[in-house]
Amino acid sequence: MSAIATKIAIVYHSGYGHTARQAQAVARGAAGVDGVESLLISIDDIDQHWDTLENVDGIIFGAPTYMGSASAQFKGFMDATSRNVFAKGGKWANKVSAGFTNSASRSGDKLATLQQLSIFAAQHGMHWVNLGLPPGHNNSKSTEDTLNRHGFFLGAAAQSNADESADVVPPLADLRTAEHLGARVAEVARQLAVGRRALAAVKQAA
Repeated sequence: MSAIATKIAIVYHSGYGHTARQAQAVARGAAGVDGVESLLISIDDIDQHWDTLENVDGIIFGAPTYMGSASAQFKGFMDATSRNVFAKGGKWANKVSAGFTNSASRSGDKLATLQQLSIFAAQHGMHWVNLGLPPGHNNSKSTEDTLNRHGFFLGAAAQSNADESADVVPPLADLRTAEHLGARVAEVARQLAVGRRALAAVKQAA
């Protein structure tokens, strides 16, 4: 790991444990990039981490999709940023951001949640990173085991059968897709961090 680690926080809510497994996969993907440290933060503990989030290079947001939008608990976190972040001068501006979501249904209106998260990031002046994968299961020769099997572009999506526990679902393909998102965001954040330091060195030498 480099002397100055790039830090990525994964901030999530999970009602039944399924989205927590997805969040853990995102964190693994981010931590797998050289020079990157990932921090897994449940919104249940968010009041302990407002200062932490000011000092990371990127934040990946994750929430289950309930009734066509992010869970009420995650929306409560979003609303809390208006006073803890936005009103204090835009402490998250220019950080890298991305999002992921899980639902029981194949679609479940997950796109609405990802759009909600991307707009939330834009309100904080953050740079949104998309999934960066083609649709994985859209022809007769493809299978459910492929990355991005649900065909989302804006972020990572997972599907967990309502009658199965988090010990069983989301399936491996969805967890591997989440890992891909974590790694992609980490790489972008690291590139920006290194570039900013290089530009600062050039300015100092000028």
